[in-house]
Amino acid sequence: MKTQFDQELEERLVRYAAVDTQSDAEQPGTPSTACQLDLSWMLKAELEAMGARDVVLTEYGAVLATIPGTVAGPTVGFLAHVDTAPQFNATGVRPRVIKGYNGGDITFPDAPELVLSPEEFPYLAGKVGHDIVTASGTTLLGADDKAGISIVMTAARHMLTTPGLKHGPVRVAFTPDEEIARGVHADLPSDLGCDFAYTFDGGDVGELTYESFSADGAKVVVKGVSIHPGWATGKLVNATTLASKIVSMLPHATMAPETTAGRDGFVHVTGMSGDADRMEITLILRDFEREGLAAKGAMLRAICEAVQATEPRAQVTCTIAPQYRNMRYWLEEDMTPVDLAFEAARRIGVEPVSTPIRGGTDGSKLTEMGVPTPNLFCGMQNVHGPLEWVSVQDMAKGAELMLALSELAAERA
Repeated sequence: MKTQFDQELEERLVRYAAVDTQSDAEQPGTPSTACQLDLSWMLKAELEAMGARDVVLTEYGAVLATIPGTVAGPTVGFLAHVDTAPQFNATGVRPRVIKGYNGGDITFPDAPELVLSPEEFPYLAGKVGHDIVTASGTTLLGADDKAGISIVMTAARHMLTTPGLKHGPVRVAFTPDEEIARGVHADLPSDLGCDFAYTFDGGDVGELTYESFSADGAKVVVKGVSIHPGWATGKLVNATTLASKIVSMLPHATMAPETTAGRDGFVHVTGMSGDADRMEITLILRDFEREGLAAKGAMLRAICEAVQATEPRAQVTCTIAPQYRNMRYWLEEDMTPVDLAFEAARRIGVEPVSTPIRGGTDGSKLTEMGVPTPNLFCGMQNVHGPLEWVSVQDMAKGAELMLALSELAAERA
């Protein structure tokens, strides 16, 4: 069970997870938060120290580097993202390692009421004897995607320091702002400079994904008429009341994240803010097919129009912007990167499983922009919350997969 990569992966994940890198969709900069650069500068220095070539931190916050090829072959890219999700506290992360997990419930020192149970999470039940990394209970861990970063860095160092490995040129990249769907800058495909790539941003060992959600972001603004409530009769138009009507008219029973699964799409209210004069609702729209995504956008607009019609004195605007599209549309045109991943997984003794991911990765946008980029497992579980965890040995399988893929791509050239 133990591998040559375990100690390095554990040390890297613990070190990287302790760095605050939460992104913020409300901030316009690139990256959206300055703290992400703390980890980016760290990764740049470590890549330079291990002997990587062409190491740069771009103006848009991505770290890029080259591992020179030892044989001829296509240039393969491997990516992970530095930011952690804004949905839950990610400041002051205190990672801890549970050596040789015994199969029982896992509790948290900073939140005694929390329990990570193998009965509730069956994947954990299969990790007896593994080294499990969690946070302390009051933050997420950040294995999404610092487990991916640890995998890429560990495999990269192994390539650079192990004579005799056969692989073509390898490009590595660590991007900001993936969690807010802004991880792929317009210059990244050309700056990356690879024939195809992979993101390490998935869950269970064996998970190889070439189908993702298509995604739009929506913002609804309700402008009311403000006046002192004592003089409000016949004059006040309360924006909070109208915004609440819009949210209540969404089909929560059949189209919310918590009531859908499999290939069902959803409309998710991610935030509401404001006051009686002005309210803002932010939403994300998800579907595996373009037609389904368009239908959800049309439904949201129709709801806004209906509420607007009930109160002509109000102003209700609905703006929908594209975020990314299902990578399957482009990968189906050439499945070579997917086929290589499946073969490489079997080469390291892992049976690959491809299930549509109910989310997206930087690979979704990269694929759309001309760089075919399926998504690979890195072991992360229960992400974006305090019960997040990852197995060090699952991460080791990810590092083995990166090495096997690099070798196989050169063999098939």
